[in-house]
Amino acid sequence: MPGMHGETPAGDGLASSASGFTFTPSASNLTAGQPTSYGFRIVGADGKPVTAFEPDQTKLMHFYVIRSDLTGFQHIHPTMSGDGTWTAQVQPLHPGVYRAYAAFIAKDGNSKAVPLVLSDQVSVAGEPVAVPLPPPASTTEVDGYTLTLSGRPVAGMSHPLTVTVAKGGKPVHDLQPYLDTYAHLTAFHEGDLTFAHLHPDGLASGDRGGPALSFQAMLSNPGNWRLFLQFQTGGVLHTAAVTLPVG
Repeated sequence: MPGMHGETPAGDGLASSASGFTFTPSASNLTAGQPTSYGFRIVGADGKPVTAFEPDQTKLMHFYVIRSDLTGFQHIHPTMSGDGTWTAQVQPLHPGVYRAYAAFIAKDGNSKAVPLVLSDQVSVAGEPVAVPLPPPASTTEVDGYTLTLSGRPVAGMSHPLTVTVAKGGKPVHDLQPYLDTYAHLTAFHEGDLTFAHLHPDGLASGDRGGPALSFQAMLSNPGNWRLFLQFQTGGVLHTAAVTLPVG
């Protein structure tokens, strides 16, 4: 069924067009240091803006932006106007070259649901200050929580990956549903910014999730990937980042 967690988008997320659909942003340059409304459309094979989408983890559109050095990650759920224009409210960005991704499920000419991730480059004016990629690690921290990864993904193969959440040295059992699951995990490949959404196992039920979160990691390329895991507790969304090496 469209929108279920087993749906795997076609491609690596680096193309602006695929399967008859095209990602068409309204601008390729943004101003640094201030909130920005980023507009775009998904155009079909007939040249018309697409206005009908299938829910994917409770949302019709997922929008991501990340800088070329894998900093500045944002995951936004934009709104669509009647003419098919989506507007994402982007938080202030530092100067540099970014990639903007639109992840969605649309229907092709045969009414078949097509999950896609399309993207395009966007520049933020100013002198960029590059941030070195943190070295690979099996743990990371955010907002007082410690996340521990276990599993050694192999490029081009689906592989289980487990993330365990703790706070103050104790397992966490109060994860709340976020997008129908207890965590949302997105990955970007160092260098070319290949996109991957690591699908969680199972749906959320109640506010007692954790401490272990299981994912199926399908990472196409060997090398370092930057993982961004989002989870919610007490009505607050947390975003943790960690570098994962893939053989």
